[in-house]
Amino acid sequence: MEKELINIYAEATPNPETMKFVANRMILPNDSADFQSREAALRSPLATALFEKPYVNAVFIMNNFVTVSKVSTFEWATIMHELRDFVKEWLEEGKEIMSAREEKLSEEEENEVVMKIKDLLDAHVKPAVEMDGGAISFKSFDEGVVKVVLKGSCSGCPSSTITLKAGIENLLKRMIPEVESVEAEAE
Repeated sequence: MEKELINIYAEATPNPETMKFVANRMILPNDSADFQSREAALRSPLATALFEKPYVNAVFIMNNFVTVSKVSTFEWATIMHELRDFVKEWLEEGKEIMSAREEKLSEEEENEVVMKIKDLLDAHVKPAVEMDGGAISFKSFDEGVVKVVLKGSCSGCPSSTITLKAGIENLLKRMIPEVESVEAEAE
């Protein structure tokens, strides 16, 4: 069997502690996995292997990219090429990205406002956030407050608060009168 040739390039994100490694094929299509610790990474062989490196602080996997957060005492110039090559070899060898897991439970009927919020996030916010090496997911809507989860490079990014309030909140408030504010919350 011929080994699949994978191209990987590194891309800076707005968060100076994260780097996005983009592949020329899907890694985790239509899903995302955010690992903020070595223990949380146990369901991902790729993330577990990345955490073996002393400079890896967090790993986020989605669609065709892996976003790595580094320990602040390391410089990207000294670790970026090693990380890129590591991800490239992992994919070329066809190693497992995520361990098998239970299917998600079926979701309850969602009301119209929640569906509008999710549609706006999917169409207008997610693509922009993904370009920066992160992800956003809807968590809840209650009494005018939308709660979202920021992952990948967005988690802990200095500019994520501005993006959240000036961008996402303004968009949702303008398009959906029932929305009063947007807050980021842990998963």
